[in-house]
Amino acid sequence: MGVALALGGCAAAPLERAGSLRSYDRMSDANGLITKSQIRVNKKDVLAAKTVRIASTVFPARSDVAFSEKERRLVANAISRELCLRLSERFRIVSTDDDADLTVQATVTHATPTSPTASGASKALSIAKTVVLPAVPVPVPRLPVGLGSLSVEAEARDFAGFQKAAMVWARSANSITNSPRVANEGDAYDLAADFGTDFAKLVATGESPFGGMPALPPVESIPVRFGGAPKYVACEAFGRFPGITGFAGQGLGLPPGWTDSGAKDSPAPAPAPEVNSGQTLTQ
Repeated sequence: MGVALALGGCAAAPLERAGSLRSYDRMSDANGLITKSQIRVNKKDVLAAKTVRIASTVFPARSDVAFSEKERRLVANAISRELCLRLSERFRIVSTDDDADLTVQATVTHATPTSPTASGASKALSIAKTVVLPAVPVPVPRLPVGLGSLSVEAEARDFAGFQKAAMVWARSANSITNSPRVANEGDAYDLAADFGTDFAKLVATGESPFGGMPALPPVESIPVRFGGAPKYVACEAFGRFPGITGFAGQGLGLPPGWTDSGAKDSPAPAPAPEVNSGQTLTQ
């Protein structure tokens, strides 16, 4: 019962259609324990693909999403970088100037900011427990208030522009699996990696990423997560993972921007046009 309350102690992330996909036809529900999703995939065609080009994730400004341009860029780049790492496990990743069997494009459709005050209180309680009861190996659940969320849609298109895989995805942070960060974009940044993992699995396997036992990451990806060079040079466009500094910052509840430098050697994009709220899907 306590676990259910901790997992459900936040507002549900909206599953929205923002219009960035070529088609929403024949998408079906594919929900996980804490994720809402609709998917469509042509398994035969994605399994036949060998090369992938990853377009930079888009996070447009919205009047009802209180994120700065810097925060939006950080979250969007975290999605692109995770996609590049995960898709590298099966595909050869090529640069944006090269031809590819599939082109992947993701768009953030909604995000709820994290309450820095609530996150700070949660981190303070965790530290206090460590000081007062250092021998008790029981983690302190995060306060189930002020949690953030992230909603994203993405598709993989072939060289002719036909959609081969698509996903509309939404997840809220919870008190158990998401560490508190004292930052507006804290939860959205961490959830970005969850989305990248789920969509990459859909494209790589041609099957729903939900259900079954989670697979262990390949050994070759570990150095990359610790800040090493990615398997393919094209992934350098999204910068390197923060590594040990990033893991330490997450443990201390620091803002992601303190440890993540974002995309490398790329000019700041022009301000994205503001978009209206997308079509919220009913369950």
